[in-house]
Amino acid sequence: MPDREICFLTATELSRLVRARELSAGEVLEAHLDQIDRLNPKVNAIVTLVADRARDQARAADRALAAGNEVGPLHGLPIAHKDLVWTRGIRTTFGTLACKDFVPTRDALIVERLKQAGAVTIGKTNTPEFGAGSQTFNPVFGETRNPYDTSKTCGGSSGGAAVALACGMQPLADGSDTGGSLRNPANFCNVVGLRPSPGRVPIWPSQAGWYTIGVQGPMARTVRDTALMLSAIAGPDRRSPISIAEPGSRFAAPLQRDFRECRIAWSPTLGGLPVDPRVSRVLEGQRQVFESLGCRVEDGTPDFKDAEAVFRAWRAGASS
Repeated sequence: MPDREICFLTATELSRLVRARELSAGEVLEAHLDQIDRLNPKVNAIVTLVADRARDQARAADRALAAGNEVGPLHGLPIAHKDLVWTRGIRTTFGTLACKDFVPTRDALIVERLKQAGAVTIGKTNTPEFGAGSQTFNPVFGETRNPYDTSKTCGGSSGGAAVALACGMQPLADGSDTGGSLRNPANFCNVVGLRPSPGRVPIWPSQAGWYTIGVQGPMARTVRDTALMLSAIAGPDRRSPISIAEPGSRFAAPLQRDFRECRIAWSPTLGGLPVDPRVSRVLEGQRQVFESLGCRVEDGTPDFKDAEAVFRAWRAGASS
């Protein structure tokens, strides 16, 4: 199978092929490393690459399969982690010069779970400084560019993650979201970003265990792949006081369901926010998709007049 074809297989299909030993974890990794070598210089999505370490993990993944060991749902799939999450032994800069040489001695919980599921760590993805902002640039690594037009923004703050996905440099990506940082870059880069409910993916380490604005979650190129990753990273953990008790395995179930009579609130401007008319036209054209599924789509105009002030105060309090 050509490398570029491997790089744009769904994560679900890649996982199946690796587990069936139709592709080795080593072959999957090398295809993605070649793609990184070709495209990353143009878009600057992956800012720290640990290729040799990843090769060691891929070889171990293939040995486990050869020995008949039970393996996780992401076995042998390469992933680069957002440069805000701690990765043991791998530089984690938070996009700031103050931490440009920081190397954690432990993994964040989301990284622990991805490893337990069999994912192979290949490096870190770019983020704005401390993840603050809806663009992706910082004084350590510079800017990440939109994969469809490198003169345009890729969004943020999980911009490196979204671009790496769109370019076929990784099949799955982790990210974080305080005010759109999983959803904004996913939309800018034509991939899928899901903001889970607070506590669905427990955050550790954290200085604000009860904080419910910031979450961590999955990003992928398809909804099914997003659910696959969520099944690996969701679930309770005693280190997070707000973690949800349900296991992540519930997201591994089939996605098909009957949407008849499902109520959907439709708000073109979310109560008067500025929205480009071109965006409004595209969205309005998709309303019928929900109606064709049997959903009851109802216009709604929430009152968000104080939302920005509330958000800024809450975020500042949690960061202090």
